[in-house]
Amino acid sequence: MTATDNFAIYPSLRDRVIVVSGGATGIGEAIVEAFAQQQARVVFLDIQDAAAEALIARLKSSGCAPPAYYHCDLTDVAALQHTMQAILARFPAVDVLVNNAANDARHKIEEVTSDFWDHSMAENLKHQFFLAQAVIPSMKTSGRGSIINMSSISWTVPLTGIPVYVTAKAAIVGMTRALAHELGSSSIRVNCVLPGAILTEKQKRLWLTEAYTAEVLASQALQRMLLPDEVARLVLFLAADDSSAITNQSYVIDGGWT
Repeated sequence: MTATDNFAIYPSLRDRVIVVSGGATGIGEAIVEAFAQQQARVVFLDIQDAAAEALIARLKSSGCAPPAYYHCDLTDVAALQHTMQAILARFPAVDVLVNNAANDARHKIEEVTSDFWDHSMAENLKHQFFLAQAVIPSMKTSGRGSIINMSSISWTVPLTGIPVYVTAKAAIVGMTRALAHELGSSSIRVNCVLPGAILTEKQKRLWLTEAYTAEVLASQALQRMLLPDEVARLVLFLAADDSSAITNQSYVIDGGWT
């Protein structure tokens, strides 16, 4: 995606501090790039160092201000909190939080152990709450903020073969609604994005078979695969002041699947 006349430019995002979790690859990578092209000050968290450095180099070569990268295992709440302390010491406040990191590893009900359950919830749900908790004080001080939680249509379909992931993604919608009402009096908006089948490099590498593509297209109204950039553009809108009256909402972007 390029910030051209084809897509919106949001003046309110210029110089805003944006934190994106899981920003090195996939949808997160597209979100980081989209905000960088809006001339925001972007910070992203991940554990994929090589991919993160490649993204920074690519954005720098394209003329964007390079984002700041922090290596952080989001399943470790103490590490997450320490990282956020470092970010808040470096930047005056966080204006936008995009809770994107997730892991949709396939699994069967009979294979799920207590440890697997706990780790999956840590990867897909728990960190979203604690990242929000970390940025809320600075948003309250600023008198504004936008938190965007990434869920999934997986729990609305529902998809099979990933029951714990589906459970976590459903819980994110409930958490979004709770936080929106908790934080509305502080002018902090909280919304949720539910992508469908998005054509990431991971999808291509692991699951993009002819049969899977046929299944997706049979379910969607739009007869094409959806791209990470298209999700990123929705996130930009929810982050910008253009959506200043929108909170407590869940936006589906799935080509008409649901």
